[in-house]
Amino acid sequence: MGAFSQSLSLALQLIASADATLWRIVGLSLRVSASACLIGALLGLGLGAWLAVSRFRGHGLVVGALNTLLALPSVVVGLVVYLLLSRSGPLGSWGILFTPGAMVIAQTILVVPLIAALARQLVADALREGGDELQAMGAGRLLAALLLLLHERVAVLTLLLTAFGRAVAEVGAVMVVGGNIDGVTRVMTTAIALETSKGDLPLALGLGLVLLGVVAIINGLVALTRRSPAAWVGAAA
Repeated sequence: MGAFSQSLSLALQLIASADATLWRIVGLSLRVSASACLIGALLGLGLGAWLAVSRFRGHGLVVGALNTLLALPSVVVGLVVYLLLSRSGPLGSWGILFTPGAMVIAQTILVVPLIAALARQLVADALREGGDELQAMGAGRLLAALLLLLHERVAVLTLLLTAFGRAVAEVGAVMVVGGNIDGVTRVMTTAIALETSKGDLPLALGLGLVLLGVVAIINGLVALTRRSPAAWVGAAA
């Protein structure tokens, strides 16, 4: 217990003193995950809206496959991206393996199914409630779906925050395609695993506390976005 208390105390000191190594790792983690979520939002929201309004042969299979990808193991994603970006792979000429760019690609693949599946369900529910009115005004099905996403922007924000939480807490894919290179591709999750194995518990605990703080902030923002306008009015009163 004494070793844990000492490590925790040193971890808090690292955070309070703005340790350069710790906050460099945190900054890279947030940049990679935010970039992946931005790209994932552009792809996932569009895909989800399209799947919600389109009808074609095999539609059910595509939706089923999308829902299955929600449980896609991150190490499998890392392996696939590694094979694609390796020198002998089809995208080896890009030369981005073991760079933050490769990590962004891996995390994007992880969050797109989550964003698309939740967006599809969101649009489908919204279409049942108000889709006929938009179509009566001349909006096509896809345009109506996109307008409903804009109308349900609070729910979309909740969706994107959930995706960011998924990305920032991921370790398997970024470890495989990033290589956990100090000062280049070392993010919070991979650094925690490495520093724990090295016995540098204060830095590992410090990063763990920051990661927990990031997740707590995301959960808090999600809870705030779920509050109804009436609840905000009541709280202000």
